[in-house]
Amino acid sequence: MKVYEYDNSTEDQREDHDSGAVVSEAALNEIGVLAYHFDSVDDVNALAAERGYKNRDEVTISPSALGDIYEDKVKAFFHEHLHEDEEIRYILDGEGFFDVRSKDDSWVRIRLSKGDLIILPAGIYHRFTTDKNNYIKAMRLFQEDPKWTPLNRDPLVDENAYRKAYINSLPLA
Repeated sequence: MKVYEYDNSTEDQREDHDSGAVVSEAALNEIGVLAYHFDSVDDVNALAAERGYKNRDEVTISPSALGDIYEDKVKAFFHEHLHEDEEIRYILDGEGFFDVRSKDDSWVRIRLSKGDLIILPAGIYHRFTTDKNNYIKAMRLFQEDPKWTPLNRDPLVDENAYRKAYINSLPLA
């Protein structure tokens, strides 16, 4: 896992976009993002039991898995959004990026590869993309029934109860 400030270039979203400014694990934790590396699904199972994740599935995002809709899906995942549930992903194969908003609303890029697990809190604005290899396979974990409902960033979404709770959970500067 590699975490750094996004360079804000308009090049292909699947490029590294590494500004060279490293972001610490402590800075991620401060915005509610938890990151782990597990060599075994047994470790994922232990975390799932500890955090009450009852359901899971697997998703492969690649041109061969999604066919003609691949490019549209990757663009949709990259649209800034939030969820009303935690987003938990364990990378089984391949690589990709989650970008999350920092406390000052700039982008932090998290490069994930096999064995990495990330937990994004409900209410955090984020986006996702594969890397330039166009392939990632991930386990999605859920506390309840599997769902993935994005709420795209918008002034009305800024007033969402989960967004407000997330903002209120952040430590004051």
